[in-house]
Amino acid sequence: MTERRQRARVQGGWAGAPAGRLSAPKAAVASNLAPAAARPAWMRKDQPHTQKQFVFEKPSEVERKVPETGVIDKPGVYELSKVPSGIARIHLIPGFIDSEQADWMFEQLLQDIPWGQRTHVRHEVSFEEPRLTSWYGELPYTYSRITMQPNPNWHPLLTMLKERIEEFTGYTFNSLLCNLYRNEKDSVDWHSDDEPSLGKNPVIASLSFGATRTFEMRKKPSPEENGDYTYVERLRIPLDHGTLLMMEGATQEDWQQPKPELTTLGQVTTALFSHASPGSRNVGFSELTSQSKSVAGLHLRRPRSVTSPLK
Repeated sequence: MTERRQRARVQGGWAGAPAGRLSAPKAAVASNLAPAAARPAWMRKDQPHTQKQFVFEKPSEVERKVPETGVIDKPGVYELSKVPSGIARIHLIPGFIDSEQADWMFEQLLQDIPWGQRTHVRHEVSFEEPRLTSWYGELPYTYSRITMQPNPNWHPLLTMLKERIEEFTGYTFNSLLCNLYRNEKDSVDWHSDDEPSLGKNPVIASLSFGATRTFEMRKKPSPEENGDYTYVERLRIPLDHGTLLMMEGATQEDWQQPKPELTTLGQVTTALFSHASPGSRNVGFSELTSQSKSVAGLHLRRPRSVTSPLK
């Protein structure tokens, strides 16, 4: 076999390089680890470790401020709030009765109305109601477990006042509760005239005589407040001699009112009239309040079936 043939037969991957020639260098075996510069920071051993602390910070509490008390002292119609059942609205009419007429009307009401003092029982303890009252209407009137018997014998002056208010407002009324507050110790708690017998959204007419008194109102809190009145809206409404204040719509559902607060010494009368149907427990009222000499008020009510708007 010639030398050329022998060399051809031994050629292959395992054959040695021919004499005088160097074999190519073998490629380096790839490493399983990437270069340090290409590694994620969390894998680099040469990276400094910084310790971070997570500190819990209590969220700052939202500061709540008690709303400033609003004042309504100008004549007009005011929308106070809105609820699903309607709008709470009042109508302030100063000078509805001129001062000369209001003077003798108040004196006559004090003298002629048969005032009486009722007894309350609360937690098995009886106490006298801190005011005098008188009821007018063909139906009995019950509140705080006290029932006043029907009294259809309206005083002529009360009838005249009722008819004047009916003519002005377009509403009709058939009952009246008079409350007389004799001095600063007489009072009535915060309340709403929202008895079921009056139906939804009763209309209340309040007529004041005598010294100026401040009628206060506060909005009922939302269910989330759990009966806390701290942050509710409040209103102050000065009621002068002969002023008529109408409360209608959702006012009794969404707001409360207490006894009137006197801003001047003297006598004041307030009248609230309403209308009720047979079978109802509570039928509207009129209120007379006082301090020093006396403060009086008449309050009229009407049922929701009457729809005439205020003029």
